[in-house]
Amino acid sequence: MQDQVNATPAPKNVPWNKGKVTGAKPPLRPKHVWSIRTKLQIEGRARDLAMFNLAIDSKLRGCDVVAIRVEDVAAGGYTADRATVRQKKTGRPVRFELSEQTRQAIDDYLKAANKRPGEFLFAGHRGPNRSMTTRQYARLVSDWIGSVGLDPRLFGTHSLRRTKATLIYRRTGNLRAVQLLLGHTKIESTVRYLGIEVDDALAIAEQVDV
Repeated sequence: MQDQVNATPAPKNVPWNKGKVTGAKPPLRPKHVWSIRTKLQIEGRARDLAMFNLAIDSKLRGCDVVAIRVEDVAAGGYTADRATVRQKKTGRPVRFELSEQTRQAIDDYLKAANKRPGEFLFAGHRGPNRSMTTRQYARLVSDWIGSVGLDPRLFGTHSLRRTKATLIYRRTGNLRAVQLLLGHTKIESTVRYLGIEVDDALAIAEQVDV
């Protein structure tokens, strides 16, 4: 009995997420997108501006953003208005649009960095022949988020992926279109990803008269 009293308690396993904010990362609001974009422009951060704009427009996962090569978006020397990328997670191709401001940002970056077809669009610290890592990308996103006064713990790379998709859904209610844009194989995945509730669906239904 005495041995039990004096025994050193076994150390408890510390949860991996202790002190961290977990759960789905919310999308950015349009005003936050414009604030980040403006700050990157003023600071002359051509690469970061191109990457931020491309992440918002493409609605790609971080692993796919960092894997983009020059020819994926600018095969002819200038950025196209549409592009196709094969997703790493599903192996399925997904198409996305590139807005005028995104095309301009990428073109400016291609020129400044002297990028050529065959190269990764966003090289990392390991050299021009290696892409940026998802960890490096996540750190950049945290930097962008924090630079406009938001808490980086509450947002992440998926916030950028969600931003335009959420806005499109709220404006159109077209879940199938958003599913295609996100490259989801199942509509249920899109519903969960956007966090759609029954009240959201009813609000959309109420706007339609038959």
